[in-house]
Amino acid sequence: MSDVFDLRAILKSWPYDPDSDARFTRGEDGREILQVRTPLGIEQHEIDGRPDGVRPHGLESLLEFHLERLAKAKAESRESDFELAPSECSELFTEGTLYYFRYVRLFQLKDWTRTVRDTMRNLQVFDLVRRYARREEDQQFLEKWRPYIIRVNSTAAVMLELERNAYDQALALVNQAVRRLERLEEYDDETFHFEQERSLMALRELAAQIQKNRPMSELEQLEHQLRRAIEQQEFERAAQLRDRIRALKKQQIC
Repeated sequence: MSDVFDLRAILKSWPYDPDSDARFTRGEDGREILQVRTPLGIEQHEIDGRPDGVRPHGLESLLEFHLERLAKAKAESRESDFELAPSECSELFTEGTLYYFRYVRLFQLKDWTRTVRDTMRNLQVFDLVRRYARREEDQQFLEKWRPYIIRVNSTAAVMLELERNAYDQALALVNQAVRRLERLEEYDDETFHFEQERSLMALRELAAQIQKNRPMSELEQLEHQLRRAIEQQEFERAAQLRDRIRALKKQQIC
């Protein structure tokens, strides 16, 4: 076959290094792509749309196709008739795995925006299958990994806030994710419990790190100075600090 060629030169130009095995580059047409170096070759992911570049039914993904089906059923008051057959669930699971492979690498490369996008997309699959799969085993199939994907999604969103030094917003997102994990419906599965506990621990550690690194606001600095003044019995300075704190709080209310 004339189109068969040896990949050795390409692989030699990018030696395998497990600590640096993913990169963004450009395709021949100038589009941005994601490449992953494996011990035996190179994987290539489309950055946008379905990672393998396939457009099922002329749409970005099978998820989009089934969401359109669902929207049509709802518009025609036929939602009760809508369901996902076992074969359709299997296809969605396979497609979701493609997005998983991509968002793991996006997270590695600190592309937080696209990580949020892909994890949110897969959470949509989780919700769709859980609600509309015909078989109970398909409804429950993805649930064991829900804590993990919530953690990745939330962490990426938090990192976006930290990049713009929005510490309070980042901390609020972490706390929101912790509450979300704590309130997940009980699921009798060892993997689910492991991922839930691991994710809670990771997010709580992230919250502690944010608290440690977060610059104090003016009000917090004054309150800290007040505590020190009281401890050192500097009562005149403490009185002055109380006045400044009251004035600042009054400004914030106004």
